[in-house]
Amino acid sequence: MVYGLQMYSVRDFAQNDLLGTLKKVAEIGYRDIEFAGFFGNSAEAIRATLDECGLVCNGTHTGIGELDNDFAAAVKFQHTIGSTNFIIPHADTSTKEAVDILIEKLNKYQPMLAAEGIKLAFHNHSGEFLPNKDGIIPHEEMQKRTNIEFEIDTCWAYVAGRDPVEVITTLKDRVHVIHLKDIIKNAEGKNEGRALGEGSAPVAAVYARAKELGMRMVVESENLNPDGLSEVTRCMNYLRSLEK
Repeated sequence: MVYGLQMYSVRDFAQNDLLGTLKKVAEIGYRDIEFAGFFGNSAEAIRATLDECGLVCNGTHTGIGELDNDFAAAVKFQHTIGSTNFIIPHADTSTKEAVDILIEKLNKYQPMLAAEGIKLAFHNHSGEFLPNKDGIIPHEEMQKRTNIEFEIDTCWAYVAGRDPVEVITTLKDRVHVIHLKDIIKNAEGKNEGRALGEGSAPVAAVYARAKELGMRMVVESENLNPDGLSEVTRCMNYLRSLEK
């Protein structure tokens, strides 16, 4: 199996040496890369490192504001690094007005990006699956009122009280990549990230269903315990155990 990594998982290293961290990620065994920031590195330097390490960038977490500010420059960067998925990692969905504004922008930019060979997707946290201040469930509004793709963060769907296996099954025609993540409630009752297999999220069940559906799986592990590279190494070891 080929596994991807959201580079936010190794931000403690990447923020100081993104290119060197890509090389270390490749050594661990990840092949698909999803970026969350570029830390001042040029698109050309990033692409050269990806090619050198046998890595592929399948997407980036990039705010929709980048499209508002300079659409052509954003597209050029995506093309240069080889990204085919422009993934919105977060947006204001706290009110009906905010949801309406977001949906208007998604419907504006989706065909523009499609014409450039890039898919537009939205990455959820827990809030998009819960009623906002006006009683609207933002994710359901995006499902009904847009044709964008969804990168389902299966752990945050779980935190929102949804069955992530059911979510990716229901939305399978619009989901081609998911985030695998684990989490646990700490002593204070707060959600705390864990390496895959070390928390309470149904990672194994999600893995099995995503494999059946032919979805790409991207690891995102947030706790940096004791550091990002150590944590994503344990995640890879867990995924290899599921293959046996």
